[in-house]
This record gives sequence, C-alpha cells and structure tokens, in this order.
Amino acid sequence: MISVTRGGPVGQQEAKLPARRMGSEPGYAVDVFAVRHVSDVDRPEGARMGSAAVALVVVAAAVHASWNYFAKRVASGGAAFVWLTAACSAVLYLPLAALVVLHVGLPPLHLGLFVVVVSAALHLAYFVLLQRGYSVGDMSVVYPLARGTGPLLALLIAVLVLEERPGITGVAGGLLVMLGVLVISSGGGDNRLRAGKLAGVGFGLLTGSMIAFYTVWDAYAVTALALSPLLLIWGDQLTRVVLFAPYAWVRRDRIADVWSGNRREVMLVGLLSPLAYLLVLFAMRLAPVSLVAPARELSIVMAGLLAWWLLGEDDPVRRIAGSVVVLGGVVLLGIS
Repeated sequence: MISVTRGGPVGQQEAKLPARRMGSEPGYAVDVFAVRHVSDVDRPEGARMGSAAVALVVVAAAVHASWNYFAKRVASGGAAFVWLTAACSAVLYLPLAALVVLHVGLPPLHLGLFVVVVSAALHLAYFVLLQRGYSVGDMSVVYPLARGTGPLLALLIAVLVLEERPGITGVAGGLLVMLGVLVISSGGGDNRLRAGKLAGVGFGLLTGSMIAFYTVWDAYAVTALALSPLLLIWGDQLTRVVLFAPYAWVRRDRIADVWSGNRREVMLVGLLSPLAYLLVLFAMRLAPVSLVAPARELSIVMAGLLAWWLLGEDDPVRRIAGSVVVLGGVVLLGIS
C-alpha cells in the first residue's frame, strides 16, 4: 500500500491506494511528496534478498566494472567525455524508452519531470564532487570513502526514512561487503593521512552521501512511485545532456576531438553505464534498497581484479582477500 495525502486542510485523513505493480494497468495516483516507502509487494519484517535480485546485482556489477575499464582508457576526456557518453546513452536507449511509453504510457508531467530532474541533479552533484575530490586528494582516499560510505548511508536512510527492516543476516552481509571494499581500496601511499589530504577525505564523504541520496531517491521512484526504471534512466541521461549543452556548445572543438579519438569507448560507456544501473533499479523492485545498495559494491571487487589483471596494478593478495570478504557478504545477502 502507498500512503497518499489528499489536498485539503492539515490533519485530513489519508487514503490508502494499492501500489501499481510492474506490468499492470497504468495509473499514477500517487502524491510525489509522500515519504512513506512501500514496494510493489508489502514486505514483512526482516525483508529478504532473493536469488533473482542477487543475479541482477551480480550481472550489473560485471557491466559496471566493464564500463569503468573503458572509461579509464579515456582518462583525459573530462567533461567532454561525460557529455558525449550521456548523449550517446540518450540516443541508444530512445527506442526502448519509446516502447515503454507505448506499453505503459507516460506518468503525469508534474510527477515524471520532478522525479527526473531531482535524480539528474543528484547524479550531477555526485560527478562534480567526485571530480573535485580527485583534484585535491588521492584517488586511494576519495574513491573508497565514496563507494564504502555510500551504501552504508543508503542502508541507514532506507531504514530511518523508507521504513525498511532488513534482517540481521542482511545487515551483516551489507557490512561485510563494505568492509571488503575498504580492504581492497586500502594501501597505496604512505602519506594518505596528512593534513593536506583532509580535503580529499571531505569530498569523498560528500560524494558518498550523493551516492546514498540518489540510490534511495531512484529506488523510491521505481517502487513507491511506480515509474519505469528505463524511463527514469533515459530521462536522467537526457536531462544531463541538456544541463551540459552550454558547455558542449562553447567547447565544441574539444567535443569533436574527444569523439574522433575515442569513438569506441564513448559508445561502449554510453551503452553499458545505463544498463548497469537499470539492472540495479530492477533489483530494487525485488529487494529492499538496504540490501541492494551494499550488494552492488561487488563491482569494486571486479574492477579491482580487472585492473590488477589487465592494467598490472600491484598488491594482488590484498585485493583477493578483500574479494573473499565481499563474496561472503553477497552470500549472506542472498540467504537473508
């Protein structure tokens, strides 16, 4: 059930409307400002993460690690590469988005526009904070803080705000995943705790907070508000293209250079990046955010092993040890 507050004086009784299930008849009789989270199916105390959700998250992690590998091959692309990949995603996923619209229709303009703009703003803030953090601090400080604290904050928000109640096994699994991420990301530099690195720590924590906020917001959009995950992602990409349009126009020569030299990477990232998050959003329709958010950190394990195998990065023992810890966490999430 979804709690829907009708217009009128404060204190007026709330109406209870059934949540719209994926694939059922269109209908968006939902107050966009309602804060009580309920998924498509009422979950009992001690919500579970089944095998289907685990499979989606594992595949999403592999796809996420893959597009990060291709993105790292264009390290100097900067904002031009970000705009090109967003534009590519908007074009590639337009036919699928059109099919979804034909099948289920469009949500009310005020609902869809509000949700997409907020989502795009959160994702944009995430990228800006992450890039700023890398400019003032070490990647070995900023990245693990962002990816490690993001799921923890998402779990806390899901429990405190969305009223989810993961079981003790699920909580233990999530904490193990985050511990493994921190083990994999530790090391690499003896001066990480110098005073001059505090700014990087701060931006890493802020970036992690954006990860938590957009994870919970997008999960709320595709569950309680019953928006199509594909339409949400496509609208997010298109909004970011529009927001970056002034930059792209002013620096169109730079855009052309990045495109001509990295066309393959742009296309692959434009295809795989939305796909990875789309799989995560569908997993959030099957399991609580508080369990999906930490489980998706499996991508850090895959990316770390991929970097060690293909890019020759060092310290494989630490990476493998962290991978075992993360694997244990994912197993606990699967049986929770």
